[in-house]
Amino acid sequence: MADQILALDHALGLESGHFGFSERVSLLKQYGVHSQSFSTLQPGMQYFDLPGIGYIAFMRKWGGTFVLSDPVCAPENFPVILERFHQRYPNACYIQVSRTVVDILHLRFGLYGTQFGSESRIDLQNWSLSGKKKQILRTALNQAEKTGVTVKERFSDDHTREISEAWIRTRKCKSNEIRFLIRPMEMDYRENERHFYAYEDGKAVGFIYFDPIYRNNEIISYVPNISRANADFRQGIFYTLMAHAMDVFKAEGVPYLDLGLIPLSLDAKLESQESRLLKRLMHLIYEKGNFLYNFKGLEFTKSRFRGENFKTYCCHKRAIPALEFLAMFKLTRLL
Repeated sequence: MADQILALDHALGLESGHFGFSERVSLLKQYGVHSQSFSTLQPGMQYFDLPGIGYIAFMRKWGGTFVLSDPVCAPENFPVILERFHQRYPNACYIQVSRTVVDILHLRFGLYGTQFGSESRIDLQNWSLSGKKKQILRTALNQAEKTGVTVKERFSDDHTREISEAWIRTRKCKSNEIRFLIRPMEMDYRENERHFYAYEDGKAVGFIYFDPIYRNNEIISYVPNISRANADFRQGIFYTLMAHAMDVFKAEGVPYLDLGLIPLSLDAKLESQESRLLKRLMHLIYEKGNFLYNFKGLEFTKSRFRGENFKTYCCHKRAIPALEFLAMFKLTRLL
């Protein structure tokens, strides 16, 4: 079968190659519909390229291969690029991928496709702050107004590193910024990033960096991939920044806002392609593992926006990929 795939790829001119950076950006703008497509251009990524098709982004740790997000290509070309990639990296793990990718990898190669978390998307044209379940958002905005907090969009660095380092010291993981699952704050490629800062008494006290999500060379959504707040500022600055940015994006006619990954926010029901053992373990980590990461707090915060939730998955070869997940935690700097 592998020889047949190689022969077919050769006939179609699909041998893996190396895109230039401008070619990769062009593919991102055409097919970068996944919430982490922009993050595939973060420093340290490696790429599997198929000329005329697209690319898969991955990192390696301890001999393991970890793919981030869906392939950056047309969905109808997922099967061919995933087959070629699997032939090269048969033991790879795929992190934060869609059900479409799960179905291909499970049906063709027998990989497990276990829910990794959830994502949430907001229809901005129907977005408002009204409703009982958004009371916490309105309360945060009212508190910000009373204390004179203002929000401005600007691209220049404004106490960014100072705020970020103070914020990191308050987190569960204090040694480094997380990478891979959350792209680093410093990116070589920053086109169409949007930066919103909150100010109190003229000083920046928090910020959010939004990354663009593309389809057919148009921005269809933004996702808040980097958010920080002054360590001694009251809870709620994230809500204030988000609400302001959403109003701006809505006025610009942007259709959606994505909230990104909600890790380990899992459906209790087991799907046929899922690993029962791994899902049980992830439920346990969600309940007992807040010393690693504030899973419950993040889920609560993002749930306040009342977006439409959908599942995101990881694909893996073994029922319990213990070594692979340990390597991924080291890769992301959670350990």
